Amino acid sequence: MEKFLLLLSFYLILSCSPNNKQENNKSTEVYRTTYAQGFSIKKFPDYTEVQILNPWDTTRILHTYILVPRDTQLPSNIPLGTVVRIPLKNVAVYSSAHCSMLEAIDARQTITGICDSRYITLPFIKKGLSSGKIKDLGESYSPDVEKIIELNPEAILVSPMENTGYGRVEKCGIPIIECSDYMENHPLGRTEWIRLLGLFFGQEGKADSLFSQTMTRYNELCNNLPQKVHKPSVFTETKLSSVWYQPGGNSYMACLLKDAGADYIWKNDSHTGSIALSFETVFEKAHQADIWLIKYNNEKDLTYQSLEKDYKPYNQFDAFKNKKIYGCNTLKSSYYDDLPLHPDYILKDMINIFHPGHLSDTSLKYFKKLNE
Repeated sequence: MEKFLLLLSFYLILSCSPNNKQENNKSTEVYRTTYAQGFSIKKFPDYTEVQILNPWDTTRILHTYILVPRDTQLPSNIPLGTVVRIPLKNVAVYSSAHCSMLEAIDARQTITGICDSRYITLPFIKKGLSSGKIKDLGESYSPDVEKIIELNPEAILVSPMENTGYGRVEKCGIPIIECSDYMENHPLGRTEWIRLLGLFFGQEGKADSLFSQTMTRYNELCNNLPQKVHKPSVFTETKLSSVWYQPGGNSYMACLLKDAGADYIWKNDSHTGSIALSFETVFEKAHQADIWLIKYNNEKDLTYQSLEKDYKPYNQFDAFKNKKIYGCNTLKSSYYDDLPLHPDYILKDMINIFHPGHLSDTSLKYFKKLNE
């Protein structure tokens, strides 16, 4: 009897304990994603827990964030993680893609510092840099830490790289929000990260609506493409020094090419990110490909003559010989700004390239045929 009473007392103590996290930390709202696989969200009464999966090892967590409303006291029962007071009002952004997403959810006024300014074509960023309201923090791989400290942002939005840290920035005590959206394996998976940013900036409704609109347009384009249409073989880009990067076969770009009705040369590869290849490897597999897509950043538009001058063996590809190369000058177009939020725009361009005449609107927004 004494043993029974002792066990009963022990049970009652555990049940009534205010620190019983199993009881206090029950999620009150289920948050489901449609395409995104890189993050998970659990909402609790006093905070929201965001977990970013490690895209290079999905059995591990890359980062955990605890989002707490800025006008409330910090809860005593929160789990381990980086605390972020929301909505954010002052941030530094490393990537053009995330600048574009913040503009779309009416949070562009929160951007006070950026990296890699030469790659950003967004008018409001250029205007902010010119007026001094937005600070140029240098290159994303080596930002100006002193400027970041002076700016004192509430958070820094970055695109993480495998086995790469953030140097001295990590020691500043500023929350680093690791947005690995570019590692998603579906274009709409990357777009859905706007819903995550909506949580950080108090724009959930706006973000959900934008994602839904993009998803509808993208799927309409896919579904209207005949299943038995001829699929031209395609490869992309040019070599950089001695390395030629191609999208991994499990990447969002490979998915985009497939959805546009192309037979991507590296479709059977298993990588989610880019794959580094030699010229010889690319030539062996792609020299007979029908179409070659190239993105570049230059004051002058790429031509067949300038491409051959850059590296003469390019002229041995069938796509070069048959004048089937399409270039996108990212210095003059909004390709990188639009891609994360509007893969449907890029999809339309690709369908018009791979299947000319299929769509009623045959205009190209980003790519164009190379001139001689």
